[in-house]
Amino acid sequence: MKIICAPLGALHYNLCLSITLNPMPNTYTQLYIHCVFAVKYRQAMIQAEWEDRLQMYITGILQNNKHKLLAINTMPDHLHFFVGLSPDQSISDMLRLVKTGSSVFINNEGFTKRKFQWQDGYGAFSNSRSQIDGVVKYILNQKHHHLKKTFREEYLEILEDYAIEYDERYIFHELSDD
Repeated sequence: MKIICAPLGALHYNLCLSITLNPMPNTYTQLYIHCVFAVKYRQAMIQAEWEDRLQMYITGILQNNKHKLLAINTMPDHLHFFVGLSPDQSISDMLRLVKTGSSVFINNEGFTKRKFQWQDGYGAFSNSRSQIDGVVKYILNQKHHHLKKTFREEYLEILEDYAIEYDERYIFHELSDD
C-alpha cells in the first residue's frame, strides 16, 4: 500500500489517498544489461583491499531496486556489472543510484585519500538469454583480460561489436588535474 499526500490550499491541510499498488498482471520481461563505467579520468583508485566491499555494496543497491545481479567485477579504473533488469526502473535511474550510492560509500568509508567520483556517462548493452554465460565469464575474467588490453581498447571494442556510433571526444577522458 502506498499513501500519497498533496497540500490543499492556504490552510495547509493535506489530502491523503491510500493506493494499493499491484504488479501489472501478465507483465513478463527478460532484460539483461551489461553496464560499464569508469572512475573519473580513469584514475586507478579502486584498490584490491576494498573492492569486495564495493561490489557487495553495489549488489545491495541493485537488489534493493529489484534487479538480479548476475556478475560484477572491478578493475582499478572501471567497473562492469551484468543484471537482469527490473522493468520498474530505467537503466539511467539504476545507474545513477549505483554510481551516486557507491561514490558516497567509498568516500564515507575513507577508502581513498582524494575524493572518489565516477566519470560521467556509462555503457549499457543489452544481451539475450543465450549470451548470459558468455557475458558472465567475460566480466568475471576482467583481471586476466586486462593483461592484454587497456580499458579504452576494451570499451571501443564493445562499442564496435554493438555497432554503436560514438564521438571520440566523449570516450572516457584521459587523466587530468580537474
